[in-house]
Amino acid sequence: MTDDQGVAVNRRRFLTISGSVLGGIAVGTTVTAAESDERFLVETNDVGGLDAEVIHDLSQINLAVVRGNEEDLEADSSASTFEPDTVYQLDLPSERQDEFAAPEGGVDIQDAEDALLYPAQWDKQAQDIPAAHDITEGEGTRVSIIDTGIGTFFGDDVFHPDLTVNTDLSKNFTEDSGDAGDIGFHGTHVAGTVGANGLGVTGTAPETELVSCRVFGNAGGATFGTVVAAMVYSAEIGCDAANMSLGAYPVSREGLGDFYGKVLQKSANYANKEGTLLVAAAGNDSADLQHDGDVISLPNEAANVMSVSATSTAGFDPLFGGEPDEPAETPTSYTNYGTNAVNVSAPGGDTRDDGSVFDWVLSTAPPLNILLPYVYLAGTSMAAPQVAGAAALVKSENPGYNANQVRSVLERTSIHPRDVPGDKPYHGRGHLNPDGALQTRGGGNGKGK
Repeated sequence: MTDDQGVAVNRRRFLTISGSVLGGIAVGTTVTAAESDERFLVETNDVGGLDAEVIHDLSQINLAVVRGNEEDLEADSSASTFEPDTVYQLDLPSERQDEFAAPEGGVDIQDAEDALLYPAQWDKQAQDIPAAHDITEGEGTRVSIIDTGIGTFFGDDVFHPDLTVNTDLSKNFTEDSGDAGDIGFHGTHVAGTVGANGLGVTGTAPETELVSCRVFGNAGGATFGTVVAAMVYSAEIGCDAANMSLGAYPVSREGLGDFYGKVLQKSANYANKEGTLLVAAAGNDSADLQHDGDVISLPNEAANVMSVSATSTAGFDPLFGGEPDEPAETPTSYTNYGTNAVNVSAPGGDTRDDGSVFDWVLSTAPPLNILLPYVYLAGTSMAAPQVAGAAALVKSENPGYNANQVRSVLERTSIHPRDVPGDKPYHGRGHLNPDGALQTRGGGNGKGK
């Protein structure tokens, strides 16, 4: 490997440098890059001919994730190009999470008529999700959650009162010995935003089938290769949408970053062709992705990936009601933005010092990890699944739509917020409007237009 001046660069040294380049956010979580000196991503037309242990056979996109020796791969005629499979470490900041505990004089859980904690879900109220449910609740659709896992697995079931997960299709893409259950609670929170059944909290598409694609290992790391494998798998099993509340920023557009970008693009194109709408969080760096030089945010800036920024109300009071200080379409203090880097905005909750935990997003958490199986989180991680759930609603109402048509409807029917800051750099085509998306007719030309 050489740098732009042709000077030899030691691969181990390059990966150390890449740590500062790729270290970014897993949107709702922080990510740092670490070295993986045995795993490689290999572009090949002959996966079976590789002289290495194949971890993920991705022949659909002429790629394999392998474990092997660098010198052997360099001499392997079946390997056209290869690069190390970088590891990202998961570190959820404590200031952006809070366990749910019903306040004194709060919601009467025993007597609540619908979702017990719906009064605390400003995000669903702002989107008028009950009106959307009068049309469809996502029946006949499937959404994968590419994340830390979902819930706690017990045989063929997931132990959570609000979540129904297809455990047969769910998969652990890491090399640890665990199942596809959640190693923390990030993925479970995301899953509930998409498809909670309304017992405790309301999901956007409670009738959609959830599939857990766990890409983070017990040690907290996720490799680039596992994420790509989960993207391809989601398309293979016919998911209508795949949510990726994860990412890395800033990634150089050159060198290793260029290779990763091309691999990711092949994966996204394949998923799109197979009918899977990929939805990704825009990131939590307060960064202008439109004017950030020769770097890129992945996976949200790849073509055929729908990039979602975060908005939030301020001053929401689930106990006494009243008008909040700011509308739900207000961009958050942390969200990334950029005219061509954000497609739509959606509720993600804000974490301002003068704010309240009630302005965060309430959703599900593994019941064995905390006293109550619900938790408040904030981040673009929480905004992306709002869109993935809405995609399931649109697909349910229009089963003949392809991924481009579903995306087109979501973008064309998004609301252009008035009297809030941000405009197009923060909202892209607009603010997510699930009920409006179900009222429209026509899915564009099939190319997202």
